Amino acid sequence: ALKDVNLTIGARETIGIVGASGSGKSTLIDVLLGLIEPESGELVVDGTPVDRDNVRAWQDALGFVPQSIFLADSSIRENIAFGLPVDRIDDDMVQHAAYLAHLEELIERLPDGLDTAVGERGVQISGGQRQRIGIARALYNDAEMLILDEATSALDGLTEKAVMDAIHDFAGKKTIVLIAHRLATVRECDRIFVMDNGSVVDQGSYDELMDRNSDFKKMAAHA
Repeated sequence: ALKDVNLTIGARETIGIVGASGSGKSTLIDVLLGLIEPESGELVVDGTPVDRDNVRAWQDALGFVPQSIFLADSSIRENIAFGLPVDRIDDDMVQHAAYLAHLEELIERLPDGLDTAVGERGVQISGGQRQRIGIARALYNDAEMLILDEATSALDGLTEKAVMDAIHDFAGKKTIVLIAHRLATVRECDRIFVMDNGSVVDQGSYDELMDRNSDFKKMAAHA
């Protein structure tokens, strides 16, 4: 699925990864998340190769926001601190994560605030609110690196902009990797990697790629 991929991501950079379906984006993310061990080559973090002995420590530094957020039929608080027993949830950390994910307006509007039940799979709230709860969940443990895999692709344009505003608010403070079909999602990234057939075929800023890469221009025209 991947071949001869060689890329460097700087600390606190915002990176976009784009390419057609089947280009290798999701596999690259699985390697970055430590879910797949590469058959050759290695994932290196701050000069240390990630292996079976330290992969868990690496994963503890990551926050992952998928396209479809799983929400349990419980409160917003429990879904942000997902997987923790209620008596071990740190309310200050929940409030801070909710603030960073731009959830405070929603929480203030709800009569039960953070104790509001979201319903099975989040049926009581909108798609944009579900994604923002997913971002807050990724930020609850103060993740150093956020990876968002098509996290806004199912949203309408206005809702996507609101979610992306929340993400860009902490650009420069955390390392952010965005995988996207719609190029508008990665427009503000520091660098964008273009993938095709399992390889990185180009990289640069949005404007640089628009100037020189005809395939990127076509992707932008169809976004």
